Amino acid sequence: MTDLELLRNHIEQYIQITDAEFEQFIVNFHHRKIKKKDFLLREGDTCKYEAFVTKGCFRIYYSDEKGDAQILYFAVESWWATDIDSFINQRPSILNIEALEDSEVLLINKPHKDLLYETLPKVEKMFRIMNQKSLVTFQRRVISSLGKTADKRYLEFIEKYPDLEQRLNQQQLAAYLGISHEFLSKIRKKLSGK
Repeated sequence: MTDLELLRNHIEQYIQITDAEFEQFIVNFHHRKIKKKDFLLREGDTCKYEAFVTKGCFRIYYSDEKGDAQILYFAVESWWATDIDSFINQRPSILNIEALEDSEVLLINKPHKDLLYETLPKVEKMFRIMNQKSLVTFQRRVISSLGKTADKRYLEFIEKYPDLEQRLNQQQLAAYLGISHEFLSKIRKKLSGK
């Protein structure tokens, strides 16, 4: 599947779009390749783009006071990667977006996205629905982090994202779960013994 087919399939999960509308939509994006360990966004820079991932995997994280990575989420094929606060408000980001694999994205900047909202109103509906779903996901993640044991958070992660676990190293998954990689090893060992 090509990058554009992947994007169109994604769009059509939310709205119906004609060929002409899709052409109008995609001219606002540009393609970029990002090598493993390179950054799409670094803390302190202003987020100029929303990125639709067509290949690869990114981690979106901030560094805490000890310099440890606190991972908010991962973005893989057909997911979006951005710092929404920095992008909307055009202020310096506190997040980093790093490629964990050789990756490719389709990028849209804020002026082009705003133009799409004006010229193709159904796109605003699509992004509104996507943002609502993202808020639900983040709300569930916060509730899970506050109210569930690490074992349950790990089991939920592998149930919800079975393919993603294979693409991450133990430190990355542990940082996402908010535990040490040693503790994650203990959880895996305990669960494999069941």
